[in-house]
Order: sequence, then C-alpha cells, then structure tokens
Amino acid sequence: MSHVAYRARPRVTSPVVICAFAGWNDGGEGATTTTRLIREQWAARRFASIDPEDFYDFQVHRPVVRLVSGETRRIDWPRNDFAHARVGERDLIVFEGVEPNTRWRSYGDQILRVCSDLGGVDVLVTLGAFLADVPHTRPAPVTAASSDPRWSGRPDVVPARYEGPTGIVGVLNDRAARSGLPSLSLWAASPHYLPQSTNPKVALALMERLRDLLGIQIDTSDVERSALEWEQEVTQAIEEDGNLAHYVRRLEEAVEQGDGFEVPTGEDLAAELERYLREHGGPEE
Repeated sequence: MSHVAYRARPRVTSPVVICAFAGWNDGGEGATTTTRLIREQWAARRFASIDPEDFYDFQVHRPVVRLVSGETRRIDWPRNDFAHARVGERDLIVFEGVEPNTRWRSYGDQILRVCSDLGGVDVLVTLGAFLADVPHTRPAPVTAASSDPRWSGRPDVVPARYEGPTGIVGVLNDRAARSGLPSLSLWAASPHYLPQSTNPKVALALMERLRDLLGIQIDTSDVERSALEWEQEVTQAIEEDGNLAHYVRRLEEAVEQGDGFEVPTGEDLAAELERYLREHGGPEE
C-alpha cells in the first residue's frame, strides 16, 4: 500500500537521493541541517510527501497548531517531504523526515517506492550524526560506509560491517540493499558534552563529504562562517568551566596523537540510544 502523495512527478535522469531524519540519527541536528541547507541552496521544490498517519505515535511526535495570517488555525503534522533540484548535469532528490515510531520497514519501503517511481536512481545516500568523544575545536569526523561493491571498493569508503543497535537510517540502507538499490551511509561525530542544539560544524563536514564523494556543487561558504562563529561562542562558554575546558583539551591531545575518533562500536551506540531515550522520555529498557 502506498502512503506517498504526489504533487508532481519530476522528470529525472539517474538521480541521487539524499535522506536525513530527525531523531536519534541526528546528533547536533547535523543531518537535517545538512539537507535543509542544500535544499535551500539548490532551490529544491517539494513534489511528494509520506502521509504520517500510520507511522507515528502522535503522543510522542505531537502535531502543532498555528495561526495562518492571524486567523485560520492550521495543524502541522510530522513532515516527510521529497524535493527535487537540478544541479549542473545532475538530478538530486532531497528527502527530510522524522524517524517514525512504528512500521519502520513499511516506512522505508515508501522511500524506495518513490525511488522506483522516479526510475534509474544512481545511489541512495543516508546522512546521520551521533554523539562521540570528539572536541568541538576540530573538524567533525565523517565515516562513509556501503555494502555495494561499487562504493565499498573506494579508498574513502569503508565496507558496511557495523553490528549493534540501529535507527531508521540502518533499516533504510538494509531495505535498499535487499531491493538492489546502491546505497551509501555517511555518519558524522558531534561532541557529546554539548547541549543538543544545532552544530554547524557537523553539517559542514557532511556537506563537504557529499560534495567530494558525489562530485556535486555545494557552496559551503555560509556554513563555514556559521561554524567559525559557533566554535568561538562555545569555546568562550567552556573556558568558564575549568573542568570541562580541561576535558576538551584532553580530547584535542588525543586527536593530535592519533588516538581520537574511531568508528563507534555497538556498545557505544547502545549507550547513546539509552541516553537518547532517557532524555526524550522513552522506555528505560
């Protein structure tokens, strides 16, 4: 059964599909910030959406009531939108959604249905960001992984061998592999010691890796300035806390000695998932 509503169907040739999801897969809001920025930069136009009715617990993801023009009341539901842009000689599809509460396989199949409807998708790219022991003063590390031989054979992409808890990103990549659609997963690391607000350095790192891997035009000048300002503000705040400043310096030394960020283990992500559930009122077990 299709839960996709089309406004239009763009004509595309070998498009790249880029996906990001709010929720556990979005540390520092790095993944969804990336899709928002590139969608705005490319002037991507929305052409389809996934109906949220069967995929969300609305007591967890509550709809929001707002006034339009100060008079008409409108309810905004969790958004799961596809947008299309033509950048140079490439057709690009940007999908931004919210990690669903239920029926993950069926939800992933809705995204793959759109890929099938468009025809000839070159690669599906998922973006994610997680909390890790990395300093905010260094570029955010990004790992690219794929189970597709065309991608995993590249020196800048590692074979997908991760084992452990996963989110909708992992489920979607699995569904894509089972359907024969090449997929690529990019994960960036965000400092775990910072409040969970937008981290532009994570978005910058993901944008740069997308640009380099896919050979697409992405202007990072604005987010570079935002990242510099953000780093200065965070550093100033941290210097007021001696213990935290000392901890950040230890992380910096680890990076300089080559002992910094590594691909997270299943235990690492399990601990992060437990922390995420505690912070968002999920089940303790």
